[in-house]
Amino acid sequence: MKDIYIQDIAHRLGVKAWQVENCEKLFEEGSTIPFISRYRKERTGGLDDVAVAEIRHWTDVFNEMEKRKETILGTISQAGALTDELKGRIEKCVDSRELEDLYLPFRPKRRTRATVAKEAGLEPLADAMYSVSVKNPEAEARKYVGDKVASVEDALAGARDIIAERLNETASVRETLRQIFETRRIVTRATKKASSPEAQKYKGYFQCSEPISRIAPHRLLAMLRAENEGFITLKIDADPEKCGNKMYYDFCQERHYPAAPLAEQIREAIDDAYKRLLEPSISNEVLQEAKEKADIESIKIFGENLRQLLLAPPVGQKRILAIDPGFRTGCKVVCLDGQGNLLHNETIYPHPPANEKIQSIRAVSSMVEKYGIEVIAIGSGTAGRETEEFIKRVPLPERTKVYMVSEDGASIYSASEIGRAEFPDYDVTVRGAVSIGRRLMDPLAELVKIDPKSLGVGQYQHDVDQNLLKEKLDNTVESCVNSVGVNLNTASPYLLSYVAGIGPALAENIIEYRTEHGAYRSREELKKVKRLGEKAFEQCAGFLRIPGADNPLDNSAVHPECYHIVRKMAADLGTDTRNLVGSEDLCSKIQAEDYIEDDFGLPTINDIINELKKPGRDPRANAAEFSFAEDIHSIEDLVQGMELPGIVTNITAFGAFVDIGIKQNGLIHVSKMGVRGLTDPSRVLKLHQHIVARVLSVDTDRNRISLELVK
Repeated sequence: MKDIYIQDIAHRLGVKAWQVENCEKLFEEGSTIPFISRYRKERTGGLDDVAVAEIRHWTDVFNEMEKRKETILGTISQAGALTDELKGRIEKCVDSRELEDLYLPFRPKRRTRATVAKEAGLEPLADAMYSVSVKNPEAEARKYVGDKVASVEDALAGARDIIAERLNETASVRETLRQIFETRRIVTRATKKASSPEAQKYKGYFQCSEPISRIAPHRLLAMLRAENEGFITLKIDADPEKCGNKMYYDFCQERHYPAAPLAEQIREAIDDAYKRLLEPSISNEVLQEAKEKADIESIKIFGENLRQLLLAPPVGQKRILAIDPGFRTGCKVVCLDGQGNLLHNETIYPHPPANEKIQSIRAVSSMVEKYGIEVIAIGSGTAGRETEEFIKRVPLPERTKVYMVSEDGASIYSASEIGRAEFPDYDVTVRGAVSIGRRLMDPLAELVKIDPKSLGVGQYQHDVDQNLLKEKLDNTVESCVNSVGVNLNTASPYLLSYVAGIGPALAENIIEYRTEHGAYRSREELKKVKRLGEKAFEQCAGFLRIPGADNPLDNSAVHPECYHIVRKMAADLGTDTRNLVGSEDLCSKIQAEDYIEDDFGLPTINDIINELKKPGRDPRANAAEFSFAEDIHSIEDLVQGMELPGIVTNITAFGAFVDIGIKQNGLIHVSKMGVRGLTDPSRVLKLHQHIVARVLSVDTDRNRISLELVK
């Protein structure tokens, strides 16, 4: 990669150029983001996976830009217009806007008014006027009247069209106008369609004016959506006269002020260029750039929410009774063993209209006893709250814990190809209940099967750049999976596919080998898997765990390339690897500096020692029980000033949505979180955090609940 790109990435991300360069070399070698951030800290200076992912993103951006430059240079060269100066400017570009501005005059274009004028032979007249080398434009224009030009006015009009297009294609003009537009305001007005009921959610945008440089990302995305749906008009309020004056002043500064007759023609061309060509183009560019920034911020929030969701506390390998609640259709109940295998399913009808409460209590009690149920998981959707209250009336063993589980995405999984493949003999209701139980057992292992956009934790996720969103979410899922580690002998192909260096095809091969040969006994055995070569092994091995392996390091985050270092540590302590792994006392005696090698410096050695102290430690917290207020069932039960327990269900740029046990979530605005000047709600609250909130206001007509964070 060219040095100009490396320097630009380093400046953008606030890192050193050598860190960017080393990451780029590792990418070329086929290394993955999790592997680089975890096992190549010496080469990256300890950059985390987020920073490495950003470097990867910009590396891809500039690789594409380099290809674009080759195309542009080739096109201009073929046209015979490539000068050394222009070539140098293009090669030094790191801004796509600047690059496209330089290319604009040479880009193949559709037939325009300027094209017609050139075909009529009016370009010399335009050149003379543009260079201010003619004093009497009408007299000069008279020379061009003939078969192709009917009159002096037609000749002048054609020349103005050529000048207008030339101004539109001048990089300095476009950049000047961008700078003006970026300081202006976005102004919206309601349309006739705004009177429709579906438009009322955009009521706050029917008439507003905000500086484009300071508009909140979520507000801009909402405005753009409202405009797209036809409820408002939206524009940047740049003053045409002032913009024209600036263009005319700059034009004259580069040459000299034209005499009155020519000045009138030049000003008319400038005004036409602005109104017809520049204003629509620059306005769209500036809005698009503002949207790109809003996209990045929204995607960042989505990624952080997804990370918190995937790393939610698991209950672990417990025997679970999971319930997908319902009224008329009943509650689908499944029983799962400690590995998440389906043991039993049936439907109970504890709610209206059937009201079979006694039969349902007996059924649940029987299942709890028969299958040794330790945990009950209840879906949080329709009838979830009522089902929780019903379960509280069931005489359960003292050890049995009850959890409410988010149903977001469960129906997507149920109807998906993955769901059908896992449970071909069961309908969607059974699959949904199984998903609810499994996501309590291990949220990460279950949620990787569902499109992140279906998990209910995004902000305008359907409006943002979908390619950028997918890149961010894929990186987030991959980061979470590899930070936790994956049990090689129990993982599904969907979970394995997110392990560094594996992917869907190798995941299937790993499962196929496991099915044919039984459980893996060592990481080294992975090399026998079809198409899993040395590079793939290098990338994935450290993230895979084998409980009960012959070598205890195979159930740790220590990479096989460093096993020899651990053996030397053990030998120096007069013991063996098996006794060293998990012994904090022995590990505390290791002097990290004694084991530094050419390829493995102090960061790696310290990571090894920390891992040896607590091998295979799950970074996630333990799941906690939660109960809603027992006397609150609907929005009508809410009273201003009430303090209620709640669960954070989504975090946005402007606040957090909280489930307080009724059908409608409440909103804690960022200004109501108890921190003065707070702009980032994620600094205070986390997804699925259990909180206490105070009711500030209730709007039953619009189903809106305003809350304040208490604790």
